[in-house]
Amino acid sequence: MKIEQKDTSFIFSTTSIPDIFFTEYLSCANGDFIKVYLYMVFLSKYNKDIKINDLSKALNIPVKIIQEACIYWEGTKVITKKPNGYIVNNLQDIELHKLYSPKVTLSPKDIEQNSKNQYRAKAIESINNNYFQGIMSPSWYGDIEMWFKKYGFDEQVMITLFDYCFNKSALHRNYIQAVADAWSKNNIKTYSDLENYEQAQEKLVSIKKSISKKLKLTRQLTQYEEAYIEKWIVDFKYDMDVIDLALKKTTSKTNPSFDYLDKLISDWHDRNLKNPSEVEQFLSTYKKQTSNIKELAKKTGYSNYEQRSYENLDSLYANNM
Repeated sequence: MKIEQKDTSFIFSTTSIPDIFFTEYLSCANGDFIKVYLYMVFLSKYNKDIKINDLSKALNIPVKIIQEACIYWEGTKVITKKPNGYIVNNLQDIELHKLYSPKVTLSPKDIEQNSKNQYRAKAIESINNNYFQGIMSPSWYGDIEMWFKKYGFDEQVMITLFDYCFNKSALHRNYIQAVADAWSKNNIKTYSDLENYEQAQEKLVSIKKSISKKLKLTRQLTQYEEAYIEKWIVDFKYDMDVIDLALKKTTSKTNPSFDYLDKLISDWHDRNLKNPSEVEQFLSTYKKQTSNIKELAKKTGYSNYEQRSYENLDSLYANNM
């Protein structure tokens, strides 16, 4: 494998690493991948040929990791694969290309107009100072402006987005955009929207924990069980007090399931029952009517559609009887 460098014009005999590497690439790559890249930069000065096995021995890294590192850096366009090896590309050239390549989602006119917004400029300055130590790469500015345009976030939401990702130790573009997409899908535009969303998420987590505790589950909820709960809370807009009524009905069942709970709660929603008092009133009425219908059937031997309709619900409301 031959390692070459695109730009070999060096004045001093040193291995130079551009600052852009530290602001754009360092935080996204793992330690072994960084070791591989740095050694490739060093070898490229001399156009050295080196085999993968020799590179593995020199760096004390398994061959598989070396191969994965090459694929990773090739994906970021930091290196380019050739038939006989790799070219180590000039990082400054890569960043200049990003800066001066037109963005299809944001026109130069949009960028110019947004730059005049003093609040937005202050927000970007705050992001630079708080999360990039005042040395944010120029390409980030265009990306932030593009995200403002794409998602319609206000300035405080954008700052909070970076703060959230920074605290997750994931301050890189893919993760930031994934979080931004999730917020946007939940109709977050303003900081007030974000606060309401976070409160709703906290409520959801609290209810999930409460349900697990009441069912005495010693395991994590499955993805499907969590989906049931989210349907009851988000779609049906029920609180824990309504769900608790359903949980009480599992006491007579040996192995209560979320499928049973969902059928029960969905039936209440279909009947447009909105609060605990309405649910309890329905259960009381159902119990009384069912008892009357069965008593009438015993006396007369007559079975009608209404009776059969109630019998179809017996399994669902069995412990009401």
